Amino acid sequence: MNRELWAHQAQALENLRQSVRQGVRRVALQSPTGSGKTALAAAVCEGALRKGNRMAFVVPAISLVDQTVQAFHEEGIKDIGVIQANHQLTDWGRKVQICSVQTLTRRGAWPEAQVVVFDECHQLHETHKRWLADENWRGVPFIGLSATPWTKGLGRHFETLLVAATTGELIEKGFLSPFQIFATGHPDLRNVKVVAGDYHEGQLSQAMQQGGLSADIVQTWLNRWNKDKTFCFGVDCAHAKALQERFTAAGVACAYQDAKTPTAERTQIKRDFHNGQVRIVANVGTLTTGVDWDVRCLVLARPTRSEILYTQIIGRALRTAPGKERALVLDHSDSTMRLGFVTDIHHEQLNGGKEAAKAERRVSLPKECPRCHVLKPARTRKCPNCGFETQAVNGIYEDDAAELVEVTNGARKRAGKRQWSELEKRVFYAMLLGYSGEKGYARGWASHKYKIKFDCWPRGMDGVGAITPSLEVRSWIRSQQIAWAKSKRREEQSQQEGNA
Repeated sequence: MNRELWAHQAQALENLRQSVRQGVRRVALQSPTGSGKTALAAAVCEGALRKGNRMAFVVPAISLVDQTVQAFHEEGIKDIGVIQANHQLTDWGRKVQICSVQTLTRRGAWPEAQVVVFDECHQLHETHKRWLADENWRGVPFIGLSATPWTKGLGRHFETLLVAATTGELIEKGFLSPFQIFATGHPDLRNVKVVAGDYHEGQLSQAMQQGGLSADIVQTWLNRWNKDKTFCFGVDCAHAKALQERFTAAGVACAYQDAKTPTAERTQIKRDFHNGQVRIVANVGTLTTGVDWDVRCLVLARPTRSEILYTQIIGRALRTAPGKERALVLDHSDSTMRLGFVTDIHHEQLNGGKEAAKAERRVSLPKECPRCHVLKPARTRKCPNCGFETQAVNGIYEDDAAELVEVTNGARKRAGKRQWSELEKRVFYAMLLGYSGEKGYARGWASHKYKIKFDCWPRGMDGVGAITPSLEVRSWIRSQQIAWAKSKRREEQSQQEGNA
């Protein structure tokens, strides 16, 4: 190899070799995005070549074939052939074969090899599974590489999981970039079904295109970033294209790519992205794995319940780069508040096929700062971004009249009226306007709700624009609706009793 391995890579390689020496033939190796997984794979390859063995390295997408060849060349490994239809490097005589799993599926045959590596092993195809189960290959070591080997049932195909390092460890040691996440939108997903553990794509796409969500995504990016090197993740083609059109209409150079984008066009997009001609790439699924671009900002407009998908997406922005202090994540999906920070998502064992295991940490989920909307660790009173400090109010909550109420033995005790800043009032009113826009209400609706909340009309706020309401504002609106419905039922009941 052309360079020495980092300490965590060298230790992972030694752990891998020890497992194989002990007779383990199916090993999954977890190495976070940006941790040098390809260099580790090249070291495995070099070890096989040194012993005179042949190796097959299988990638899950044709687009990753040339990228892997280039990465191996940069590590000094050049005895490479490619198994992909009509590829110029096709040569079965080479000791290392970079294989497209799609081509192996069509041909129905395995290349000769004494070591087999599956890249992105969390995406196991039926071809992978048949190969692993083939009796003729029982004695051959199979190594699965992934930043997120947490797929349900993966433990049926691999015997053990080795963890090279965690994301938190690599950030602490400077191998990965720190990050900051803003909760910049709270989509209403109550009517979106969950299928196979994640949101129904069609319904999710419709939900993410309702109201002012798309406009808010663009405006938030302009306000909080407005620089180059941004990935934007959409739900599906229609949603990602709509986001591209929104950014373009705002004068922001935004490219678009999906699974059907030709290789030559993808290469040009990557070139334009790094030279600044394209500031944002809106995509669907194509920039989630196997991407080593210099990304400084992420726009997460694709809600997910999947730890794997979420971790892979956030990982795109965690590579270090000259002049990069931290990665910025604009989360319009509530995924971070639902799943936690990527530094808290961790597994020590493979899933054996039962109900998918939750992350092996039970820390509280992040909380949104009510002033600047940055996400901060739970139980962190002082916001690390704006300095806003929450006050300890044990046993105290805010009632519908915007007063603090303490509950003591079932009785309510007034704790004094809360003092709201002008900024908080303006933000609340803007969220009311956002909600009324989603529901098609008249602007007067927001004014009346503001009057209920603050006991005054929103005078002097004619210039306030609508923004997406937070979960707290939505909850308050629902509490008002419930209270109104209860009062109507009591009124009707009273009238019925009076007529009896």
